[in-house]
Amino acid sequence: MLTIKFFASLKQKIGRSETTIDIVDPISVADVIVILEKDLPSLSKAIKETKSVIAVNHEFSDENSKVQNGDELAFIPPMSGGSEEFVRIQKEDFSIEEEVERIKKVSTEIGGITTFLGTARDISKGMTIRELEFEHYPVMAEKKLNEIRSRSLDDFDVIDVIIVHRHGKIEIGENIVLIVAAARHRDDAFRACRWCIDELKQITPIWKKEMTDSGEVWVEEHP
Repeated sequence: MLTIKFFASLKQKIGRSETTIDIVDPISVADVIVILEKDLPSLSKAIKETKSVIAVNHEFSDENSKVQNGDELAFIPPMSGGSEEFVRIQKEDFSIEEEVERIKKVSTEIGGITTFLGTARDISKGMTIRELEFEHYPVMAEKKLNEIRSRSLDDFDVIDVIIVHRHGKIEIGENIVLIVAAARHRDDAFRACRWCIDELKQITPIWKKEMTDSGEVWVEEHP
């Protein structure tokens, strides 16, 4: 069976988070969409409206990519490496102090540590926010965060980086995401920390839903 997954605003539009089909020979993603539209006639329109991209087996692909039974195909709306200790997606809150102490143990050469902490605010685009909810694509989201950590270690003069992101419902004022970058010198730590959070918001399949007095809103642009 070929497993097909839908996330965030696309899932909401078509009213389904997952489905499967049985195919005999490898076919293109475009052909899969045609098959799915027999049961989900608004799928192509919803994919275009949500500007969703395609992933096959947790790697970004396109409509020409071939899939077969046993593969996992995902349609992903735009998004809001390392060890399990240093790259994590979790429901529970995290401690900034504990993460800083964790990275300090990596090396005695560390001379500067920079942190970025993202928290839940109560207003967005003039609307009052009552609660946030974060959805992620398991396996692929962790994979992308590991890639960000690995690239930051390759491209910046840092000793190590920690990335922690929460999922599920989050109350106003609570922690959402933490980046900790450790380097020999502060400038390198600052640059790596800024790059990591910017890249996270660009390539990691994690979506934010805001609960407002006017209803639920999927946020697909991250300033």
